[in-house]
Amino acid sequence: MYDILHADKKLLMIGNLLSRSIFTKSIVEELYERLTEKGWRVTPTSRIKNRPARLFDMVSTAWINRQQYSGAHIVVYSGLAFLYAEAVGLVLRMLKKPFLLTLHGGNLPAFSLRWPSRVSNLLNLADLVGTPSFYIKNKLQQFREDIIYLPNGISLDNYYNRLRVGPIYNMVWLRAFHKIYNPVMAIRTLALLATEYPDIQLQMTGPDKGDGSLQEVKNLAEQLGVGNNLQITLGIPKGKVPSHLSGHDIFLNTTNYESFGVSVMEAAASGMCIVTTNVGELPYLWQHDHDALLVPPDDSEAMAAAVRRILTESGLAERLSRNARKKAEQFDWSIILPQWEALFTEVIQKSQQRLQKGESRRVKAFDGFTT
Repeated sequence: MYDILHADKKLLMIGNLLSRSIFTKSIVEELYERLTEKGWRVTPTSRIKNRPARLFDMVSTAWINRQQYSGAHIVVYSGLAFLYAEAVGLVLRMLKKPFLLTLHGGNLPAFSLRWPSRVSNLLNLADLVGTPSFYIKNKLQQFREDIIYLPNGISLDNYYNRLRVGPIYNMVWLRAFHKIYNPVMAIRTLALLATEYPDIQLQMTGPDKGDGSLQEVKNLAEQLGVGNNLQITLGIPKGKVPSHLSGHDIFLNTTNYESFGVSVMEAAASGMCIVTTNVGELPYLWQHDHDALLVPPDDSEAMAAAVRRILTESGLAERLSRNARKKAEQFDWSIILPQWEALFTEVIQKSQQRLQKGESRRVKAFDGFTT
């Protein structure tokens, strides 16, 4: 219905583009790069780390560059970041610019319960609303019924697919050191396994978010006597994630919230055996005992038992590895990006159609007056 080939491909993209300072590339940055490669003229914001300055940069960029884009994309998270979306959304509505919201962050449903009017107002201000999460879609449909499911993409060719077979004694955890990702659960899991498998290793990789979680991890590892089984790396560039994952076999995901789980999908693309908490989007995406093992949140004993199954149960590691890779193949950018392009094109062309109808009505009114 909407012609991507001849679309007006000028887009404002609002989100956190902070990979230069935090070594983690967000989905909005990945999307920005992909769209640029496909010929879209994208105005991105913001790369500023300071939060008040970032908000000002987003709003000012939307206003100053208003002649440079035909539609906009705003990435929405909970907490203070929600304010960014509200502020830019109001500016875009003043400018009569069409925009798409995409809803991220596993804590957004809980945020919507605390601030229902704010969430409802923002969602209904947008021309279209999408999310990469069935979990978020289901929870927020009370505010807007026509939320579209559109998953994140990954560059499948970048990952080194290797079929895992047991026994395998090296694990990796790849998130940020922050309480929402519950990194201490990984240490407790390691300690439970180390009593039975003294050679087992855990690599924990991610940026320090500064809430004390990193120090808590180090203290707990020393207290439980697993310091020799643990390695910590404070973040790696996005481009090195595939090679980093390729050297490990079991992926631990201990998060308390999840809206999609890009790191889990990256592990699947690498053919890793995934053990994850069953929170947020994860039970929608992953089938227990088929392409991942799912355990309750903050249950170290259940996670250790799941890893133990991978180490001891014949054929399980190979089944999880093979099926996880098959799942990841459904999310390659070659499949996902055209869907994003179609959505952006729909937003822009719907707006153009409205403008044309408005102009047509004005012409008819003028003709009637002069007649």
